[in-house]
Amino acid sequence: MADLYRGEEVCLAQLFLQTDVAYACLSELGELALVEFRDLNSDVNAFQRKYVCEIRRCEDVERIIAYIENEIEKANIDIPDLEGNPKAPQHREFQDIKLDVEQLERELREVESNRVKLNKNRQELLEYSYMLRLSQGCVEKSGAMQRDDSLLSVYEEFSSMDKELLILEPEADSSHTMAAKLSFVSGVVSAQYLPSMERMLWRGCHGHMVLHHVPIPELMQNANTGEFVHSCVFLVSYWGEQIGMKVRKICECYHCHIYPYPESKQQQRDLVLEMHTRIEDIKLVLQRTEDYLQQKLHEAVASVGMWRVRVRKMKAIYHTMNMCRDTTASGCLVTEVWCPVRDLSRLQHVLEHCSARGGLSIPPSFLNCIPTQEPHPTIMRTNKFTSAFQNIVDSYGVASYREVNPTLYTLITFPFLFAVMFGDFGHGLLMTLFALWLVLTEQRQAKLAIHNEIWRMFFNGRYMILLMGLFSIYTGLIYNDCFSKSLVIFPSSWNVSAMFTHGPWRKETLKGSQVLSLDPNVTGVFSGPYPFGIDPVWNLAVNRLSFLNSYKMKMSIILGVFHMTFGVVLSIFNLVHFGRRADIFLVFVPQLVFLLSLFGYLVILILHKWVAWGAMDSARAPSILVHFINMVLFPTTDGTILLFHGQRGLQQFLLALVLGSGPILLFGKPLYLYRQQRRRMWRPYRQAACVRRRIDNDEEDLPLMGDGGNNVIIMPEVESDVVDRVDEKVRVDLGEEFMYTLIHTIEYCLGCVSNTASYLRLWALSLAHTQLSEVLWEMVMSSALQLPRVLSAELWARRALGAILLFPSFALFVTLTFSVLIIMEGLSAFLHALRLHWVEFQSKFYTGTGYKFTPFSFKSILEGGVFQ
Repeated sequence: MADLYRGEEVCLAQLFLQTDVAYACLSELGELALVEFRDLNSDVNAFQRKYVCEIRRCEDVERIIAYIENEIEKANIDIPDLEGNPKAPQHREFQDIKLDVEQLERELREVESNRVKLNKNRQELLEYSYMLRLSQGCVEKSGAMQRDDSLLSVYEEFSSMDKELLILEPEADSSHTMAAKLSFVSGVVSAQYLPSMERMLWRGCHGHMVLHHVPIPELMQNANTGEFVHSCVFLVSYWGEQIGMKVRKICECYHCHIYPYPESKQQQRDLVLEMHTRIEDIKLVLQRTEDYLQQKLHEAVASVGMWRVRVRKMKAIYHTMNMCRDTTASGCLVTEVWCPVRDLSRLQHVLEHCSARGGLSIPPSFLNCIPTQEPHPTIMRTNKFTSAFQNIVDSYGVASYREVNPTLYTLITFPFLFAVMFGDFGHGLLMTLFALWLVLTEQRQAKLAIHNEIWRMFFNGRYMILLMGLFSIYTGLIYNDCFSKSLVIFPSSWNVSAMFTHGPWRKETLKGSQVLSLDPNVTGVFSGPYPFGIDPVWNLAVNRLSFLNSYKMKMSIILGVFHMTFGVVLSIFNLVHFGRRADIFLVFVPQLVFLLSLFGYLVILILHKWVAWGAMDSARAPSILVHFINMVLFPTTDGTILLFHGQRGLQQFLLALVLGSGPILLFGKPLYLYRQQRRRMWRPYRQAACVRRRIDNDEEDLPLMGDGGNNVIIMPEVESDVVDRVDEKVRVDLGEEFMYTLIHTIEYCLGCVSNTASYLRLWALSLAHTQLSEVLWEMVMSSALQLPRVLSAELWARRALGAILLFPSFALFVTLTFSVLIIMEGLSAFLHALRLHWVEFQSKFYTGTGYKFTPFSFKSILEGGVFQ
């Protein structure tokens, strides 16, 4: 928890790794995630570094492994989760892995190529078979081709189309002559291209052809895209070589599969039988090929996960070795790493262990801590409970090195402010049960969260949701609100019957009035404060919302002022830690005085009014808002009721503190810095004057003053140009510092007002949630329960109708409760609580200008998929 408060100490260390054991050392460091490597070769191109060839070999193997995994996914084979944590391979092991994956790739590609060819042949045979069977109704041929009535009819059709182009011979020989000249082009075309192809054939051939087509009842696979499409068998009858060339070219443009048409029926029947036999043979070969492919893929499933992890680790090691500086003369790699101070001993142990395991006769690897003024990375060690809250803070900005971390306080303040806006016992209970289910089944839910990003967000924030639900239960009990209804936990403190026995009420009073008010001054009406939360009698009161609004509004201001004040107080820990003690008096104290003198006093007025005025004398209690405005505007307050004795004097004193803290915030720090700079600038003059006085007084036996205790006399005339430069620097810094302080002073003073008003969102969101709950109950459940009484006067009918309407109305009520009141309203309250922490709380003490410590970790690399 101490690390979460401020972060760990980090140092910059220089590692000297022997070349023979550098790979083993980095492998161990990657498993332990101890250090963050710095790139000492940032000026060298990536392809010019030493180990670029090894990285390329790893990438080649990764490419092959990715191909194998893709084939496994295409075969719908699940890759099991990797058991254990395989180490990075040595060079000989890597060669074995490379040979195995290359051999498996060759086999898979060969099987895939054969399968593609077989599928293509099968597809062609299927198309050819359909073409032979479906084209029988288009043309009938005789075996000898001596005389064919169908061809004669085709000829007569052509002659009727264009008689001018046909030169008819004597009637006895016309059929034989024309039949001998007719030819056919047959094949298969996609159905979507058929209308366009038919028009193109008609225009290109000038109508001297006949096109017949029949749809194929089965979906055929497109060889280019692999999609299944509707196809048609076509048969084009024509005569003449030129027209035949045009027909073939047009068919090729539409990606038609052209097949030869047999000359006789016997040849056609023989081809159909042959096609059927070949198709069955190809099916058998395809089945055996598929079985062999499945066998190879199942064998690869057991090893592909381990291959991927080991090769990726090896690639990460060589990436890191490329960041080291290679000293060929000494035979070692030199690198610089950021390392937590408490892990230095572990780091040294790793180096010694790897050197001893390598059996080196030369001195082992070692480290050397080096001082640096560079910004250090920030380390915040978290667990599964605190990681979600740390991510919220890091979204605003990563903490600077050794800066106070808001996460420690956000653990409580964030779910509590959420619950103030979401306060409902029933909704909080549902949220708690959901989060508790995630916590108890987290091992199973973690596997589901890997492949679902939205579910991963809920799973990672399960402890945050659990706290938000528990706090919502608490605030729901405070508000006495459960699904828009009050709970009678304790007996009410208000008694109505006392207004009849000891008060002015009579039976006639009830008949003549619609709204009556209970008088707490009547004996027995009010027995004292309710033990816990809000009295359930307020749920029946006409002015219930007015009372709740007043209570929640004041509570929002109290919580907001306490939250902001705590943020200002936390800034002193940063000032003390970083040695900025002047800012304690020039920044911290004026800011705290300004905030407490105005809004802290407002909180005191609210609390004092709650304590000093009770139910008996609440009617004559003064208005806090009027008194707070009078404090700032100095009006005449004669005749107004004061909250306490000496109020005017205290308000004047607090207002004087407010007016006095403004100039200190505005001019204090610039003037202090200017004085410090002037003092440093005049220090050489004072030293030189002291030395001159000693020389004039012949005090040569005394040590001369100078820089670092050396006897050096600094003369003013020698340093005149330096003084001019220092004076110019002082003037520029003073202007910049004054502008910076002016901006921050205005921002803080106005921010105190706007931030306090911003906390009223606690009241507004709580009111909206209560109203939505009440509207949902009235429109769904209450209407469903009252509808049978309106529709029927019979008791049995009302009960039957109520039982029928209860189930759909309750289902609708549950659905809207989860979707609107829990998910949507919960998200709204979450975002507003996030805004209150980022702007109103963290801006008071947190800069968030650091950067994360990202160690060389195989786990992060395998999960994130990126290298440093």
